[in-house]
Amino acid sequence: MFRALVVDRDTPPTLRDVDDDFLPKADVTIAIEYSSVNFKDGLALSQNGGGVVRTFPLVPGIDLVGTVEHSADPVFAVGERVILNGDGIGEKYFGGLAERARVRSDALVALPDGLTAERAAAIGTAGFTAMIAVLALERNGVVPGSGEILVTGAAGGVGSIAIALLAGRGYTVVASSGRAETEGAYLRGLGATTVIDRSEFSEAGKPLQKQRWAGAIDSVGSSTLANVLAQTSYGGTVVACGLAQGADLPTTVMPFILRSVTLTGANSVEAPAALRKQAWAALANELDGELLDSMTTTIGLSDVIATGAQILAGSIRGRTVVDVRC
Repeated sequence: MFRALVVDRDTPPTLRDVDDDFLPKADVTIAIEYSSVNFKDGLALSQNGGGVVRTFPLVPGIDLVGTVEHSADPVFAVGERVILNGDGIGEKYFGGLAERARVRSDALVALPDGLTAERAAAIGTAGFTAMIAVLALERNGVVPGSGEILVTGAAGGVGSIAIALLAGRGYTVVASSGRAETEGAYLRGLGATTVIDRSEFSEAGKPLQKQRWAGAIDSVGSSTLANVLAQTSYGGTVVACGLAQGADLPTTVMPFILRSVTLTGANSVEAPAALRKQAWAALANELDGELLDSMTTTIGLSDVIATGAQILAGSIRGRTVVDVRC
């Protein structure tokens, strides 16, 4: 028997004792050590899966780090420590908020040398997404020295790690947050040179505004993303990776056809294996472990439901790791 957090239709999420027969059939069985709580997990833990859960019952959790107990894939050996982010876990496949999982091997990545399991969980999908976004900026020619890079939703998981990664690479980072007054010192500690209030972006604005940003990483969407696009400098790139304000995008074609702005996305769920390996190798090499620790809180499996509600309310900063063994 082992513990699993279970979401079912028309009932509140519960922490249950289950056995191996509860798990789906899949290539690799993992003894999970750590998971995390993300915005998407908060949605999954809300009423009827918050529009995220696609099949019931389901174990939520879009991250997991653990040790291989059984493998039908020769690439992964018993005893090997592995990471899994996205790939549908916590949405259509059983995820990481349990003590065991059976998963497809397609998106598994070996835990990089020098990276602890707890820190890998702290990075999680949020950090993985942040690195994909940073790589997208770089791929589109936005490099240190290009100008200021805006990070919206800066106090959240993606935003916090994006700031640390960008600053570590030498970019000049401006952080936008609804908690600019209370979290300013925290955001500057991560590497932001300037902290501004999200109110500058949250309301409808003109389709073209003063050029301010060489690039941006946006986890908010809606009017915020529209205003960021309107303020992006000629040839700049904006990477969209979230929808905390909304999934709509009330903009025009003007930033694209008059300023050659590029809008691209960072999709951590369907990222191919090569990109996963590249991103995780870069994370292991670049992200300062002590800085990561400073933005991380660790909780037990029994604390997840309450934390999910807090993350939806916007009252959680940084990263929340779940030690599923506690």
